[in-house]
Amino acid sequence: MLILAGSVRLAPGTRPEAQASLEAMVEATRAEPGCIGFAFSFDALDEHLLRVFEIFEDEAALEAHRTSAHMAEWRAATVRLGIGDRDMSEYIVSGYRKI
Repeated sequence: MLILAGSVRLAPGTRPEAQASLEAMVEATRAEPGCIGFAFSFDALDEHLLRVFEIFEDEAALEAHRTSAHMAEWRAATVRLGIGDRDMSEYIVSGYRKI
């Protein structure tokens, strides 16, 4: 299992436009085989900061996600929306338990 967590920053004033692109990308990603969880959430104290949390079954599922058409569309949107300050980490989980 792979967990990706971090944040990205929207350019000021682009949040309303970003919402439609975010919704399309999140819905498509959640429907992918091997996607266990996927969320982009706005920070409670910073309307331009997006918190990112992704969980994929394995490296193959993550690679399929990265090369998908909806991710290509999202990457194009990030340029238009001035998204930057990307700070992401990837965690490889060998075991876990639900509590």
